[in-house]
Amino acid sequence: MAGSISASPGVLITPSSVKATLPTNYITDFNFLNQYLPDTYEQEFERYGNRSIASFLRMVGAELPSNSDMIKWAEQGRLHTKYTGVTFAAAASGQQVFTLAASAICNFRLGQTVFISSQSVSTESQKGIIVDVTGSSFTVAYYNVVTTPFTGSLVTVFVYGSEFRKGSAGMAGSNESQDLYFDNKPIIIKDKYEVAGSDMAQVGWVEVTTENGASGYLWYIKSEHETRLRFEDYLEMAMVEGVPAVAGSGAAASGGLGIGAVVPAYPANSTLAVAAGTQGMFNAIETRGNIWSGGNPTALSDFDAIVQRLDKQGAIAENALFLNRQFSFDIDDMLAAQNSYGAGGTSYGLFDNSEEMALNLGFSGFKRGYEFYKTDWKYLNDATLRGGLVGGNVNGVLVPAGTMNVYDQVLGKNARRPFLHVRYRASETEDRRYKTWMTGSAGGAATSDIDKMEVNFLSERALCTLGANNFFIFK
Repeated sequence: MAGSISASPGVLITPSSVKATLPTNYITDFNFLNQYLPDTYEQEFERYGNRSIASFLRMVGAELPSNSDMIKWAEQGRLHTKYTGVTFAAAASGQQVFTLAASAICNFRLGQTVFISSQSVSTESQKGIIVDVTGSSFTVAYYNVVTTPFTGSLVTVFVYGSEFRKGSAGMAGSNESQDLYFDNKPIIIKDKYEVAGSDMAQVGWVEVTTENGASGYLWYIKSEHETRLRFEDYLEMAMVEGVPAVAGSGAAASGGLGIGAVVPAYPANSTLAVAAGTQGMFNAIETRGNIWSGGNPTALSDFDAIVQRLDKQGAIAENALFLNRQFSFDIDDMLAAQNSYGAGGTSYGLFDNSEEMALNLGFSGFKRGYEFYKTDWKYLNDATLRGGLVGGNVNGVLVPAGTMNVYDQVLGKNARRPFLHVRYRASETEDRRYKTWMTGSAGGAATSDIDKMEVNFLSERALCTLGANNFFIFK
């Protein structure tokens, strides 16, 4: 039986020379997705703008190499000695015996003159000369004729000079300088991006503009590039947020260690006796610095209290405020309210009353005893990070500008260092500031039989917060 040939529906039997629907060229199995292909954008839209937050340490700190598991430094102690919480016995024959709190050893010496002030009664203060020092007690002979010099229970005492008779021997004894010793340890931070060899063979270009200024077309490396940006953010956040593990904690028990890890041996007197954790900036300020809590300081009187506290510390002339958006607005409102020439304080600044005039309601800084420069800190505003937290939120930090002279225990000499700086592990053969390498068997790597390309990231670093008593954290 002879066969026959027939046309399948939709096959063009007779092409037409013009665009017309004819019986000989009509598509019978019409499909909208086949007939009208979607119009696609090659360029990626940046819906969240610049997503990276790594900028803080680059602005206020520096990076220095280190070749040890521990970074240790010494900071100067106070030059003068003042005792508070001092108790006293009844005065007799113009003299009175005082005793230091907690049985501390007194470093006052015979012949020194002291100022004694009540801690509860503002009108009670005396001056006298030390005539005896025994252990934690010292005896003062008053310059005034007094019988009951103090009615309160506690006094504060400090030395303001000395007095000796003609031809007498010199001062008995001496005082040794007291340094404060601090240490921190670097932590190893890692990340990795991997892509299968098969996926590397499937080309799909995307036009991008990235946070570090790069632009152009990326293929599968798009995700690798974002892993790199994320890792760089982790390098900064770990130095800001890091905390040392407390003895007895779960992290201390695990040591924060990976497979095949080596447990470092720290000195018994070190604060880093446990292997896990490192001290970041927030923790350093909370343990050794100044904490403002109970809402943002929104009045000049609040900043007066801050200035008075700074007076008792290093008295650094210039300070930078890194703030979240609300705290920045609060300072703008506080400064604008100081103007009395317009309703709501909106007439500050210089204006030419032109039609293109724009009202600038923001301030970059102010001077109140010291100079304060403020800037928004993106890390505190980012919705996926510190922005919008309720519990344990930080609204800003005050960071002193300039450098500090410290004794570097590793170098064995005095060195000037920024108040905040990062120490990373490095030697002549190994630099662990920022390492990246490829492994696998795809994409040019030939280190294993796994059918992938793996991009590895590693850094080993610690943050040194020098003179934390000059910092403020606003919570």
